[in-house]
Amino acid sequence: MGHPSEVMSTSFCGQALACEYGAKNKDRLEARVLQLPEELDDQIAGLQLKAMGVEIDELTQEQKDYLDSWEEGT
Repeated sequence: MGHPSEVMSTSFCGQALACEYGAKNKDRLEARVLQLPEELDDQIAGLQLKAMGVEIDELTQEQKDYLDSWEEGT
């Protein structure tokens, strides 16, 4: 019962790296709830995928342009 270990691992990794980010950047951050920087979130996801033996393709420029063209929804 509960989350799979992969979900928990990713969550704990995010919490630890968010704490590290906050400690290293405490003088530059506002005293409010902050969103984890996208680069750090992507790093966490990449580490989890690597640990699981999963490779990810890079989007082509055409795919990136298509995704950037969305205004809302699907």
